[in-house]
Amino acid sequence: MSAIHTSPLHYTAGEAVFEGTLVYPSDTVHALPGVLIAPNWMGATAAAAEQAKAIAAQGYVVLVADLYGQGQRPASAEEAGAMMMAVKDTPEEVAHMQAALAALRTQTNAAVTKERVAAVGFCFGGHCALELARAGADIKAAVSFHGTLDSKGQYAGNTIYASLLVLDGADDPLVPREQLAAFASEMNGKGVDWQLVSFAGAVHSFTDPHASAAGVAQYHPEVSQRAFRRMFQLFDEVL
Repeated sequence: MSAIHTSPLHYTAGEAVFEGTLVYPSDTVHALPGVLIAPNWMGATAAAAEQAKAIAAQGYVVLVADLYGQGQRPASAEEAGAMMMAVKDTPEEVAHMQAALAALRTQTNAAVTKERVAAVGFCFGGHCALELARAGADIKAAVSFHGTLDSKGQYAGNTIYASLLVLDGADDPLVPREQLAAFASEMNGKGVDWQLVSFAGAVHSFTDPHASAAGVAQYHPEVSQRAFRRMFQLFDEVL
């Protein structure tokens, strides 16, 4: 396995500066598919970079998006919740993702095959990835790990070009179960290539080794492995 290189990547959205984390195999010679990661509500943390390394090791150039702006790093769940709610369901949610997507494609540290890019999100980031797809982004896939599926409908008239994969904890108390049926109806109405997998016994944050709130947000190693296999299977098909 080749070594994985990690470095900050600065980019802008409007007049605001953002600082994401670029992760890629250090022996990269040819252009690789790109993966944009929207992290959970804590933002572009060291833990998010570790997730990115595991994906990059499979032959991808990965950018962990900065969801809030340079220097805007929540220090607690309370701060994270406030920052998330200031962005969620606003034009800035997708604008920040679009800026990160453009930065991934145009950065010169590691070449990306620009037409072979996917977006992946965890928790709040899962919502961000789906909204990016709903906005008509030129991406091949959008994958949500234990994210909410709701939408304010501001992109209802847009074409979704991405294949969508929703990886859901069947016992997740933070994602209302009625959202699953609404999502299916929305995607069927648009003729989207979509999959929704609900894993028995899993709650919120099942991919996060640090999640330990029993019955609410808890790591589930077996489900996490199964979910990532589903993601890579989709990548093999579309990237």
